[in-house]
Amino acid sequence: MPVDPPCEGVCVCLGGKSTLYLPPTTQRTDETAVASLLFIITCWIPQRNTHAAMSCLHKRPKRSEEEERAFQEHVKKVAQENGKRLGLEGDTDVQFLLLGGELVKVRSTSWKKMRFFKLQEDCKTIWHESHKKFKRNQTFSVDEIDSMRLGRQSEGLNKHTHPVDEAQCFSIIFKGRKKNLDLMAPNGEVARKWVNGIEKIINNMRNLSHVQKSEHWIINCMRKADKNEDNKMTLKELKHFLRQINVEVDDVYAEEIFKKCDKSNSGSLEGSEIEHFYDLLTQREEINVIYDKYAATEGQMSSKDLLNFLLNEQREQVNLHDAVRLIEKYEVDQTAKQRKHMTKDGFLMYLHQDEGCILNPAHKHIYQDMHQPLNHYFISSSHNTYLMEDQLKGPSSTEAYIKALMKSCRCVELDCWDGPNGEPIIYHGYTITSKVLFRDVIKAIKDYAFKTSQYPVILSLENHCTVDQQKLMAHHLISILGGALLTKPLGNSMPSNFPSPEALKGRFLIKGKRLNKLDDAFNNILIEDGTVSEEDEAADCKENGQKGKSKKSKIKLAKELSDIVIYCKSVHFNGFEHARDSQAFYEMSSFKESKAFNLADTSATAYIHHNMDKLSRIYPAGSRTDSSNYNPVPMWNVGCQIVALNFQTPSKEMQINQGRFLPNGFCGYILKPEFMRNPSSQFDPSKLTHGPWLKRKTFHVMVISAQQLPKLNKDKPKSIVDPLVRVELYGVPADNASKETHYISNNGFNPMWNHRFQFDVHVPELAMVRFVVEDYDSTSQNDLIGQYCLPLTSIQNGYRHVPLLTKRGDIISSAGLFLNLMLIDVK
Repeated sequence: MPVDPPCEGVCVCLGGKSTLYLPPTTQRTDETAVASLLFIITCWIPQRNTHAAMSCLHKRPKRSEEEERAFQEHVKKVAQENGKRLGLEGDTDVQFLLLGGELVKVRSTSWKKMRFFKLQEDCKTIWHESHKKFKRNQTFSVDEIDSMRLGRQSEGLNKHTHPVDEAQCFSIIFKGRKKNLDLMAPNGEVARKWVNGIEKIINNMRNLSHVQKSEHWIINCMRKADKNEDNKMTLKELKHFLRQINVEVDDVYAEEIFKKCDKSNSGSLEGSEIEHFYDLLTQREEINVIYDKYAATEGQMSSKDLLNFLLNEQREQVNLHDAVRLIEKYEVDQTAKQRKHMTKDGFLMYLHQDEGCILNPAHKHIYQDMHQPLNHYFISSSHNTYLMEDQLKGPSSTEAYIKALMKSCRCVELDCWDGPNGEPIIYHGYTITSKVLFRDVIKAIKDYAFKTSQYPVILSLENHCTVDQQKLMAHHLISILGGALLTKPLGNSMPSNFPSPEALKGRFLIKGKRLNKLDDAFNNILIEDGTVSEEDEAADCKENGQKGKSKKSKIKLAKELSDIVIYCKSVHFNGFEHARDSQAFYEMSSFKESKAFNLADTSATAYIHHNMDKLSRIYPAGSRTDSSNYNPVPMWNVGCQIVALNFQTPSKEMQINQGRFLPNGFCGYILKPEFMRNPSSQFDPSKLTHGPWLKRKTFHVMVISAQQLPKLNKDKPKSIVDPLVRVELYGVPADNASKETHYISNNGFNPMWNHRFQFDVHVPELAMVRFVVEDYDSTSQNDLIGQYCLPLTSIQNGYRHVPLLTKRGDIISSAGLFLNLMLIDVK
């Protein structure tokens, strides 16, 4: 169904373009691709804001009444088509967004400005007016949005608006470091329509197939390349387009492609010629080779052919029924589907779905036993959770807690100090980091703790407050968290071991100092406020801020705060023997990284056994003023559960942490290997004697290709990446390794390496694999293009696509690696 182009251009300031006529790919059998292509083409269709007060840098040409009516009808059609592609045809909330309306943008108590916002007809871009010079009109894509929040749920709205305005407020939360957009609607109904509409679009966009996302990206680049907006592509524009998609070709090759497609010899490509060019561009030769090898039935894969592929290449334990199920699920040609055949397009679709991904689909959900004691799990943990940036002058914010919790962090830190007006505050002591109210942090934690995971959250208190403010801390914890706060042990008798994550679902645990033993809670022994030694990290902080203070300094502790510390009582570490003989199971120690690494090097087996009975928390050295991170892997190797990292700092260490907690439903808890839970184990990660941990394997990796890598320097159109791929293994010292491919010059669109690596793995249950794509630079450090990390035990064998994430862990839409992987037992 071709789209009729309008007869006129459109106001440039809206970012609109004339329609580039690109016929649907009717000759392809991939019906889903055809539908998505039609959806994408409309990105080239003019978009116009009808807000009367809007100002334009360039006035659009005048239209007659009839032309204007036709144009508006055309725009309406475009929006309907896009809504249909997204499964939102006729949705009232989306229709409301397409009309647009005025919202109050809130920056401070005094800065509240009326601005017009509107969803553009591509159903993906939101336009809003701006009064900045030369930035009269601005847009952002729903791809940039992390989440929507209805009500005064951002720090800005909570601070700068009145509680009576709760229903009118909403926030747009962006990925990365882009500031939240805090808005007020005229009434609660309008606010709900904006939030519901955008959330529907985000969810439906995320559910598009990889093929649809890929074509969206390509055709959006085509739109940008059509400089004169004449619906055609000249040789010059074709070269510009190739640079847009991150590939540089010499003039001779560009001319060859152009001539091959320019059947009419007109000097420009249009209509079916652009379609032909698109088909040439998106050919995946490596997929063709694999498919042709197994397509033994009339040029297609029968269900038996597909089963052979699954058994021989993917090494999956499947049967013919499983092969038929895949055909029914992913084949796009109805005739082939009826014959139980899979076409090349269906095969490509399968390879890009969960079944064809590197991550075992079974591991995307909770698959581990969640009924073991709490200390038998690695727990995703944050350090200085309140900080958005560095720990000297960076801002403290409730947003930092929300971001960490939404990433399934299950242990957050609260550095508590006396604040003005008797209210405790949180900030990094003896620095100029900004301050946030303790009460506001607890409210944010309550609201967001269990949105991503239902498993328990530990609040690690670093207490520097006076007794009066400690009592207020306890009051806020009890009154705000309510019944979700654990205030006594589970059961009716004194426990001898930790409860499980399953038994603690939806509960908050307080980690901090306690004045007495937990047994006293069952024996009705009354206590009063008393004195305790400061916890190690709190003492370190005081020593750094006030020279000469003893690390074993004392503080007064309020009974009310002491009483709500149940399973995570903080005690000083006096050696493994002392801990074994004198400490109860619920008494835990915090270790500065230098001490923890030293113990891991000198007493690994003792440390592992300590962690079979107790919890251990590791925290970064105070000297890391830039909030950098240590390598968490050696700490996991000795069974430490709460390995706290600075979540606010994008780094290789945080990427490894994200990979560690990626499987098991991304719930923030990973069950430790059995040999780290068995009291008879003599495992030492540095001295690999024979034992159940030694399961030697050979890991074969063939880096085949990459697809649609992003440009790193968007300000320089001619800047093209020179990608290379590095495969890194992290685990016990014997398993640490790194190997990389050569780099491919000037091609980020479809670079191909076909490079083989082999790794020897001794303890696969502790091994992590990280795939890194970098832009090679001979004169300076390579720049990161994308990365992906996961446990070796969660990898699928065979031909697999690997999604790529940014340095902050956000998915890069349409980009990916294509690999062949094989993990084989060593006999």
